[in-house]
Amino acid sequence: MAEEVSERTFVLLKPDAVKRGLCGEILQRLERKGLTVVAARMMAVTPALAGRHYFEHKGKPFYDGLVQHITSGPVLALALEGRSAISVVRLLIGATNPLAAAPGTVRGDLATAMTPNLIHASDSPTSAKRELELFFQPGDYQSYTRADQEFF
Repeated sequence: MAEEVSERTFVLLKPDAVKRGLCGEILQRLERKGLTVVAARMMAVTPALAGRHYFEHKGKPFYDGLVQHITSGPVLALALEGRSAISVVRLLIGATNPLAAAPGTVRGDLATAMTPNLIHASDSPTSAKRELELFFQPGDYQSYTRADQEFF
């Protein structure tokens, strides 16, 4: 079995997560799994930033709804690090459609609809790099060792 590699990924808690008061619960799930928060930023996403973030969906029927939702209120942008962080986060959050998301996942337990599905997470190292650069500057990252790190 190949050794798991420590990597950095991007997670965005969407306006519905913020407005429903679920940021703490979602963040707790991510941290309990051993992921380390190395940057966090509460912010409003502008239409221009939303366009850059969702550029691969431009022209698709659901694009306008994505932009409208992500700009409808504050978001919490997170940079997380850990072993196989990208795939671990994707497993923890569940399928995009909450109706198909497994129980025990963020979306399976907490999301109510397809577009306001609480959370976005990078799906590849390339996406993570691009999305992190959109939301964070190099000086935003903090390096530290978690007290429980020996177990992860």
